[in-house]
Amino acid sequence: MDIKDLRNEIDSIDNQLVELFEKRMRTASAIADYKRANGLAVSDKGREREVINKVTSKVSPEFSGYTRVLYQTIFDVSCSYQRSINSKASKLLEKIEKVTEETPKERTSRAIVACQGVEGAYSQHACEKMFTYPSIMYFGGFEDVFKAVDSGLCRYGVLPVENSSAGSVNQVYDLMSKYNFYITHSMKLCIEHKLLANSGTSISSIKEIYSHEQALNQCSAFISELGVKAHVCKNTAEAAKIVSESGRTDIAAIGSKDCVELYGLRVLSGNVQNTQNNYTRFILISKTPEIYPGAKKTSLMLTVQHKPGSLYNIIARFAALGLNLTKLESRPISGSNFEFMFYFDIDASVYSPEFKELIAELENDCEAFTYLGSYTED
Repeated sequence: MDIKDLRNEIDSIDNQLVELFEKRMRTASAIADYKRANGLAVSDKGREREVINKVTSKVSPEFSGYTRVLYQTIFDVSCSYQRSINSKASKLLEKIEKVTEETPKERTSRAIVACQGVEGAYSQHACEKMFTYPSIMYFGGFEDVFKAVDSGLCRYGVLPVENSSAGSVNQVYDLMSKYNFYITHSMKLCIEHKLLANSGTSISSIKEIYSHEQALNQCSAFISELGVKAHVCKNTAEAAKIVSESGRTDIAAIGSKDCVELYGLRVLSGNVQNTQNNYTRFILISKTPEIYPGAKKTSLMLTVQHKPGSLYNIIARFAALGLNLTKLESRPISGSNFEFMFYFDIDASVYSPEFKELIAELENDCEAFTYLGSYTED
């Protein structure tokens, strides 16, 4: 047989598979009705193990592993379909649809915005990219930004959540479970770190470098090569201010070029980050939800039961609905015994039926589920 004949045979088999799959799903629909009427859970792990053991015993040993994967996928799709049939009315989904209708077509160009740091911080750069005429209020810590938004002192807050080379900003993720807020926008800012110092300073004379922890991590190779001591500051602009006010010629800061003029420093070396492709993702938060046209990214936060397979069962729902999971971050729950809060970013249009089905499923089935917002990203 040539390749054409073999493909014809595959097509014939696929026709049978599709017919049987549809028949199986229609039977699953009837099972969903029975489970709803009798108050039974959609997922039955005991039944799934029974089926997998039975079907894998009927195939050659070389195909048993593949068969297991195939049937696990079938179970995931079947359960997702049954949940869509049995899903209760979602108050959250109704709220999201209402917010989508009531949010203005464009974000305001003027607003009072909370940023962590001082003038010259990267959060300021991100804020000025998001708003044409922002009134920026600076705060000492990330939690202060959350508090300013939560209290109504500022309409929005700008926070860094991850860097392409240094990873997640864990402190921000830890604070997310503590405050009520919504993400209304996000953007990726190219970060180009400079080595800044007072006049009269040479690279060879530097003994100490000051900067934010993330910036120090992003420039670790350069710092290691210099062989100097690194000091962690609240942010890069504060580090530049410390160096400037010290008047010393044996210390330097890692920060943005804006700090040169702001704090009377000079650039000893440019682009000292480990990689030139260095981006930090910032989120814009508000106390009330705002969903602007074109929102294609959604953030969620939830906890799952502390038992094997719980996280997989959640992730399987994304896969069954064809939704792309772009971020999964786990953070320990304070005061718990090795329990975690999971943060998800998904690519999904807020208008899509898959998104709506996911929200309804999670709201009705998860122990603790928080919708953090749907938004656009630059």
